[in-house]
Amino acid sequence: MTSLLALLGPTAAGKTRIALDLAPEMGAEVVSVDSMQVYRGMDVGTAKPTMAERARVPHHLVDMVLPGEPFSVAEYQQLSREVMAELDATKRAPMLVGGSGLYFRAIADNLRFPPTDPAVRARLEKQPPEELWERLRAADPAAASRMEPANARRIIRALEVIEITARPFSSFRTAWDRYPGRGMLVAGLKVPAETLRRRIEDRTRGMFKGPLLDEAQALSRAGYSTALRSAAAIGYRQALNVLDGLCTVSEAEDETVRATMALSRRQMRWFKRDPRVNWFDATDIDRAAGQIKAYWA
Repeated sequence: MTSLLALLGPTAAGKTRIALDLAPEMGAEVVSVDSMQVYRGMDVGTAKPTMAERARVPHHLVDMVLPGEPFSVAEYQQLSREVMAELDATKRAPMLVGGSGLYFRAIADNLRFPPTDPAVRARLEKQPPEELWERLRAADPAAASRMEPANARRIIRALEVIEITARPFSSFRTAWDRYPGRGMLVAGLKVPAETLRRRIEDRTRGMFKGPLLDEAQALSRAGYSTALRSAAAIGYRQALNVLDGLCTVSEAEDETVRATMALSRRQMRWFKRDPRVNWFDATDIDRAAGQIKAYWA
């Protein structure tokens, strides 16, 4: 049986560059495990592979929905299964690449995702975050213990599931603490915090030199301003604030760097819980690529 290849890690760790180098050598195509690259038109701010890079190595599960369009991890899981089946049928190897631990596990593991109800979620989103947090602590202490009080999205999701199913949100975690590793070669990229911050700063400055502002303006004119301001993708709200005269480019860059560093820490906390991940120091990206190639081979 051919092993399933996966390349995971925080944003700006070097995943795209390594994937583009190794996929042709491994006879693989990239299957994105990124929760933001699914949105069409959001290219610069999500550090999406360029069209030239995607022509060089086929990428799947990117550009699937419009900004603001409802899209759940359960839908992603179903689409990913279709992609994996298609690749298997045509003898093409998948290489899972990205920074979303939830999306990785949606593909790699047999997880069940509880249902959604837009009406319930919309009602919950109108309520004070502090009240929602207290409700979750009372209704499902086990779920609340795994969340941060400031993570409104996850708190609302938990309360939504409790209301729809009349079951604790934590009861759906039966398979979450199991990490079956048979047939799987998972490489993780780790980068010292100082090095990762420099990379994030460099990437952010490059984005704000023109491409991100132009992209945000185009998406705003197309009617996606509200979606961009509420999206989890970092950089777009900051870019819109620049365009609206609410802050300077320098201030937007600093805020984007801070938010991106916080994201990288959350990503690493998630991945470090997974014992299947074999870690490689990506301070030198080329060296890490060589080590990962040897590991996969």
